[in-house]
Amino acid sequence: MHIGYWDAFSGISGDMAVGSLLDAGAPFDALADGLNSLGTGARFRQEKTSRQGIAAIKFHVEFEPQHSHRHLKHILELLDRSLLPEPARRNAMRVFERLGQAEALVHNVAIEKVHFHEVGAVDSICDIAGACLGLYLLDIGELHCSALNLGSGTVKTEHGILPVPAPATAELVKGAPVYSSGPAAELTTPTGAALATALATSFGPLPALRISAAGCGAGGKDFPNQANVLRFIMGQSSGASESTTVSVIEANIDDCSPQVLGYAMDKLFAAGALDVSLEPLLMKKNRPGSLLRVIAEPALQETLAALVFAETSTLGLRIYRAERRVQPRRFVEVETVHGKVRVKVSGAGSFTPEYEDCRRLAAEAGVPIRDIISQANFAYLKIQR
Repeated sequence: MHIGYWDAFSGISGDMAVGSLLDAGAPFDALADGLNSLGTGARFRQEKTSRQGIAAIKFHVEFEPQHSHRHLKHILELLDRSLLPEPARRNAMRVFERLGQAEALVHNVAIEKVHFHEVGAVDSICDIAGACLGLYLLDIGELHCSALNLGSGTVKTEHGILPVPAPATAELVKGAPVYSSGPAAELTTPTGAALATALATSFGPLPALRISAAGCGAGGKDFPNQANVLRFIMGQSSGASESTTVSVIEANIDDCSPQVLGYAMDKLFAAGALDVSLEPLLMKKNRPGSLLRVIAEPALQETLAALVFAETSTLGLRIYRAERRVQPRRFVEVETVHGKVRVKVSGAGSFTPEYEDCRRLAAEAGVPIRDIISQANFAYLKIQR
């Protein structure tokens, strides 16, 4: 199986999702055959196009206008009768159930009574089923997604003019990292939000991969200053155990007590920071201060930045991306005179006893910690002979 990644820098919609998978190599004929089994009477077409010079595929669903609205059970029955492969059918049902839950909350009705307006239309049904089938055809066993660019402004719907993100979209993306950039338009639709949040196992930077294919799905509009495409990247895991892209958050602080800074460091680690450090500085007007530096996964950037503001006196931060090179590592448990200690071993063979294990044993035995560290080093070298 492959790992897949949707890069939603210009948002995500159903047709963009299908187009990105087709451009990455999903066979159009097999996808169209699967969608024909839904019995909607729709016709399908892929168009090679470009958005701001970026080659992409626009996926088209063509059908006669329909005025009836479908309930969730009608859509699930449609999927259940289809000839879609079981994994694709199961994923499509999960996406629609997630959509139904969001619509029910937004309109304050039971999920059984939700009318699927835009979402229940033939094109949305085929987009969702097509995206799930495309992932199956590409043998994607694990899907990830970037932070979602929602867009801004307003959007015209059957409920009238609504702000972006539309209420259903806002409900669907709860808990996912989002932002707004680019033109004043709806960039992430309810269909796209449901696909991303129902199918992706995580949101954040591109996972460590050996890329085998990539493709772009075109949105309906061609914006003047932004390529309106959804990029899909797929490949095999490179074996790296951690993200190689990090956010670095920094602040120069000269009016905060050491106790407060120490407490802030503990809070940042507890909130998921990869590393936190404090360095002495001589700041303006010859004031002694500290450089607080936080290294974090990009998905936690805003959470940790807010925590720095809340727990320290700083009025400003510097945030930038950096490349992080890491070696794979593993733990080996060794036996010392005073108990077991985990030893961290890198891919290059270097090793070090786990500090917390050594500290605990030293406190329990009433011996210097350097003795425990020496015993752990000796025990590890002994088992390597």
